[in-house]
Amino acid sequence: MNKELIIASLMSLLLVIGVKADQNKIVIDGSTTVGPIAKAFAEYYMGKHPDVTITVGESGSGNGAKSLINKACDIATMSRPMKNSEKDAAKAGGVLPIEHIIAMDGLPVIVHSSNPIQSLTLEQIRDIYEGKITNWKELGGPDLAIVAISRDTNSGTYETFETIVMKGAKIAGKTEYVGSNGAVRQRVMSTPAAIGYCGLAFTEGVKVVKVNGVEPKVETVLDRTYPISRPLYMYTNGRPKEGSHLYSFINLGKTDEGRRMIEEIGYIPVK
Repeated sequence: MNKELIIASLMSLLLVIGVKADQNKIVIDGSTTVGPIAKAFAEYYMGKHPDVTITVGESGSGNGAKSLINKACDIATMSRPMKNSEKDAAKAGGVLPIEHIIAMDGLPVIVHSSNPIQSLTLEQIRDIYEGKITNWKELGGPDLAIVAISRDTNSGTYETFETIVMKGAKIAGKTEYVGSNGAVRQRVMSTPAAIGYCGLAFTEGVKVVKVNGVEPKVETVLDRTYPISRPLYMYTNGRPKEGSHLYSFINLGKTDEGRRMIEEIGYIPVK
């Protein structure tokens, strides 16, 4: 009997240790747009709490949602809201997705630094990606065939662009698809005829054009006068328990230090 009690006690102790270990580990997966915020938060938080391990994956918003649904991550980072189909799949698997808006972002439309184009309308951008406008000279630019660059279709950035800019129109078959915001920037930086779109934090080394005459910046994104604006999200399975590391991490964006990090990265803290 005593032996059984000892075994039971050991098993309980191991269970407690396991739970404690899980509480000290946060797994994040999802958006490449939100990735820089998640990485900055993780580095800062682990510096303050050396006993906590935080891993950050950037597999895209859609895969972040899948990871949360499959209970493979604690936080899904997404640059779009979770779809009803994803919420239904989560509910079927016993997961309750809770939305946390951590920052605001505008999707800059970017071109090569040598391109003289200063502003485009939403209709012109749509016509470029539809394949109706194929040369920059049609817009008053150089005689160069336009190279349209898009995010991959699993990206929340792609879905935002598709919803706000394309409005149901089909993107032309010649459009190049790349796997991250950084890849969009690199492709545009190296290609004089290119056009692309990305998150606000990925505009170094490229030229940002105005959209409908409006420049993407803090004021125009917050008041939504910049037409391609959106919130950035973190999703958790249920509301994090107050006092837990997950709770503190998910609310980091509300602190002065978190807001400073968001601004330094190039995004806009929520009010």
